[in-house]
Amino acid sequence: CIAALAAAAGGLILRSEYEKKHFVTDHYRISSKKIKGQKRDFVFLSDLHNNEFGVNNRLLIEEIDRIHPDAVLIGGDMMVSRGEADLRVTLSLVKELASRYPVYYANGNHEERMRRERTVYGGLYRKFTGELKKAGAFYLSDKSADFGTDIRITGCNMEEIYYRHRFTLPVLPENELERHCGRADQSRFQILLLHSPLFFNNCRHWGADLTLSGHFHGGTIRLPLLGGVMTPQYQFFLPWCAGRFDKEGKTMIVSRGLGTHSVNIRLNDRPQLIHITLEPE
Repeated sequence: CIAALAAAAGGLILRSEYEKKHFVTDHYRISSKKIKGQKRDFVFLSDLHNNEFGVNNRLLIEEIDRIHPDAVLIGGDMMVSRGEADLRVTLSLVKELASRYPVYYANGNHEERMRRERTVYGGLYRKFTGELKKAGAFYLSDKSADFGTDIRITGCNMEEIYYRHRFTLPVLPENELERHCGRADQSRFQILLLHSPLFFNNCRHWGADLTLSGHFHGGTIRLPLLGGVMTPQYQFFLPWCAGRFDKEGKTMIVSRGLGTHSVNIRLNDRPQLIHITLEPE
């Protein structure tokens, strides 16, 4: 019995190690009257946490090149900042992508930690954002950028308190998104990069046609019918750990992310690159 349990545990560990290094690509199509002319293709990356798929993320870049998107959207947590932060993997990837495509980068909680805790990280955050801009990426820290004449992309920061809730669900004040980012652009298709997926209703009411989130790493372990088991904030079996959610004409897509950090396992939860096609209705 003990030998069988040990063998099962060993098998799960090996499976987890395999999954962490083998991502999948999932494709979502969204149609809207706000999209004018031809369709647009985007890829969405989130929660890489310094993971690498091949040397210098060669396999990830090759897959993005295969899709050949009109732009790359990044939803944050590309590195790990916990007492220190290694930016090499993130900057290498962003620089390579920005040499090929427009790149729009929004903060997750790890970038936010670097931004707030200057006494811990010193000038690292300024160096990081400077390198992003030098590479040509659009850095969206509570900012918006227009993509063509019919799409606006907004990156919204979140206060640390919303990431610190354990076991309970935080409530976002009604005007919090507008306080950070101003009003949504109702005349264009409004994309919102907001790292936590807990606040879809706030995002819809703010005016986001498409909200892109991550943060929950797909729930770490995914079970048939039940979905993701646990979020980084120790909330269990939340339905918003991964996937597409539609309500009243608005959409949220939640990435399973591309890496791990404190809970360093994945089971039935392979890393995910998201391909989104926006097309006229």
